[in-house]
Amino acid sequence: MFIDIDCTQQKKYNQNTYGDYFLSKRYPDEGRLIAVLSDGLGSGVKANILACMTSTMLLKFVEAGSNIKKACEIIMNSLPVCRVRKISYSTFSAIDCNDDGEAKIVEEGNPEFIWIRNNEVMTPECKIITSKTFSNRHMHIYKIKLEKGDRLIFCSDGVTQSGLGGPRLKLGLRREGLINILLEKIKEDPLISSRHLSSYIVQQAEKIEIDRKAKDDISACVIYCREPRESLVFTGPPYHQEKDREYAKIFEKFQGRKAICGGTTANLISRELNIPVSSDLSKSAGNLPACSHMEGVNLVTEGILTLTKTVEYLESMTNHIPEDAAGELVKFLIDSDCITFMVGAKLNQAHYDPTLPIEIEIRKNIIKKMGKILEEKFIKKIEIQYM
Repeated sequence: MFIDIDCTQQKKYNQNTYGDYFLSKRYPDEGRLIAVLSDGLGSGVKANILACMTSTMLLKFVEAGSNIKKACEIIMNSLPVCRVRKISYSTFSAIDCNDDGEAKIVEEGNPEFIWIRNNEVMTPECKIITSKTFSNRHMHIYKIKLEKGDRLIFCSDGVTQSGLGGPRLKLGLRREGLINILLEKIKEDPLISSRHLSSYIVQQAEKIEIDRKAKDDISACVIYCREPRESLVFTGPPYHQEKDREYAKIFEKFQGRKAICGGTTANLISRELNIPVSSDLSKSAGNLPACSHMEGVNLVTEGILTLTKTVEYLESMTNHIPEDAAGELVKFLIDSDCITFMVGAKLNQAHYDPTLPIEIEIRKNIIKKMGKILEEKFIKKIEIQYM
């Protein structure tokens, strides 16, 4: 079972930074994932610092081996109180789960999470612990067993209070309104990914606001347990030419989506598997070479220039993905859960041409950098094989 997780956020109107902070980390060797969503008091830079500190400290505690309940209790008892509003400087939701579906969830101050199974809302058992330092702080602890198809939705109060005071929803969206939105959307699109569902929640919360301007920071984190979407990226010819056919066969037999990055690589696969390759001018845009087409392959692009630009796009990821070959590769990677890179070790003398841009690196370094970004920023499972 794969744990698909993503979070979408929107800043409060007229603010330069987010007052909520989301942090997650996957541990492939342990089949484990830890995530924290924190909501800082107020908005802007101050709220961002408070939420960032809470999320970072909590994740580090759990990562270092502390029990999630104990780590959350320390944070709950340590957070200072605002002198004016008499409330905690930040609230949080934390989850520690694994690929077997065992999940521990702790919440303090954030809206209660929503657990959906077979399009019905589940009611998990909850243990409440009150802070020994602050009697108005209560930690809600859940221990649940997730199954394939289950979804967990966490959010900041910017979602449940969206539309508050407006003519349509005087009390805001609230938990009940969010559940209705979720059930309707999942019924319409049963396989919707965490990325698209979290984005949809934030869009709907903004839509409900008066003048569509967010009155608070809005964050939605979604976890979806499902079969992993496997993908393979084949780039560069093998070091030993006599192994071309062997690797081409591995590529052919792979069960999942496939991409080829590199003209020489595409010609190699074409020759060994006897599949013609042709230019696809419909995906030509920008300064990068156009994509090509090969039957049975989802995406065929040029190599080093496209890979370098793809890393650039992933580093500065925004909602707008350019419509060029690198943008197509970004979409391919983002819509995958487990990505295997097969990287040819044969040197291409053209990559050492002094007239090429200084940003151009050798293939191994680019793939290594890309894999790290996909693992740390997009929580993907990455495997790199050198040929």
